[in-house]
Formats: sequence, C-alpha cells, structure tokens
Amino acid sequence: MLNEERRRAILEILNRNGRVLVTEMAHQFSTSQVTIRKDLEVLHAHGLVHRTHGGALPSREGALEDPTLREKEKLQREEKVRIAASAVRLVKEGQVVILDSGTTTTCIARALRNFHKVTIITNAVNIAAELSGAPVEVILTGGMLRKNSFSLVGPIAEETLRRLNADILFLGVDGFDVHYGLSTPNLLEAKVNRVMVEVSKRTVAVCDSSKFGRRSLSLIIPPTALQEVVTDRGIPKSDLRALKKIGVEVTLV
Repeated sequence: MLNEERRRAILEILNRNGRVLVTEMAHQFSTSQVTIRKDLEVLHAHGLVHRTHGGALPSREGALEDPTLREKEKLQREEKVRIAASAVRLVKEGQVVILDSGTTTTCIARALRNFHKVTIITNAVNIAAELSGAPVEVILTGGMLRKNSFSLVGPIAEETLRRLNADILFLGVDGFDVHYGLSTPNLLEAKVNRVMVEVSKRTVAVCDSSKFGRRSLSLIIPPTALQEVVTDRGIPKSDLRALKKIGVEVTLV
C-alpha cells in the first residue's frame, strides 16, 4: 500500500470511529508503529487530524470556535493540573506574575495560593475570585467582561496593564500553530494578551497538547516571542522539534 493510500484509509477509519490508535493502525496495516506515527504527523501538519498521545482525533475546525470556560474545564483536566504544578516552579517569592484568562491559568492560580510575597495581575474575574482569601496580592485589570471566558478586555484593561510591569506571564491559548503563532478567537482578547507580553520579562505559554496544530481567528504573538512552553507529552514530535529549533524551552509533564 502506498503512503497516500494508507493515510487516506486512516482518515476514513478516523471519521467512522471518532479516533485512531497507533497500535491498532500498525496491526491493521501490517506496518510499524513508527510508520503510523509518521502518517499521523503528516496528517496533523496538514490540519486533517488532531494528534494526541498514542493516536489521533478528528481535526477541530473553525477559527471562531469559542467554548465557554465551563465547557473547557471538562477537557484534559489531569494534563492541566500537571502543567500548573510544573509552571508554578518557575515562580519565586517576591515576583510579579500575570495570569491570562483560561482553565489552565486557573489551575496555576490555585497552585499560587501557597505563596506569600507574590503579586498576581490578571484580567480574569474567576481567577481573582480563586485567589480571594489567599496571602498573595491581586490586581484586577478592569475592562469589559467577556461572559464566555470571564475575562476583562478592551481599552481599560490594556491601559491598566501598560502602567504595570511583571516578571513572568503565563499565557493560555486556544490555538498554537508552531509555524503561525499563538491565537485566540476573540480580537479584544488578543489585544490584551499582546500588552501582557509587552510588559512581561518572560512569557511562558501554558497549554495542553490538544491546542497544537490549531489556528484561531486572531494572532497573539509568533512562537519566537516566547521564552518557554509548558505542555503535556501528547505534543506532536514535529511541533516539539520546531519549537526547540527556534530556541523556545519546552517542559513536558
């Protein structure tokens, strides 16, 4: 069977069953798991599948896809907790931390409750609520409320951020294409995120591997603007290589 024929057959099985596993495909096509992984990497690079650890899922289409925070909370829960546990190890007492809105950054906020001399700047109302009662200092940007993400956006949020400086930014994203950049479906959210990057000494993208290979409507920053990425081991190997090639540090959990 030719490579293209096998990949076409894999797509048909994926569309029929809702997922494919490397081990099962290797057995079905009487080939090695290495070959199947390469097939899935190629299909992922063309946006035809969404690569996951051990297999692939159907590609999630739609640059405007904007699920609510509660919907996102149900996805990749274990991975997000592990990412948060790794991310907080980058924080030292006495630092200023910016937390973007999102479910992964919410997990980081919970992990930061154990700190005492940290100031946290956020545009997320739910994150501010998570940190109420904790010994950390919290600065909420103000702005217009986005009901989907509980985030504050617009000129007020941007102006507040421009008056501040931070040691580290933890940036959550909806899409992470290693050749295009980090993106979000909301234009106003992207503008706020860009200001966060501008006022931070270090930008760390925190996202589970399901975000890779996806593009949302609005570009936030190119991958070269990042210093580090914290993600899970499901990240496609080609994306991992691409990030390391441009000098971005990658932590896998």
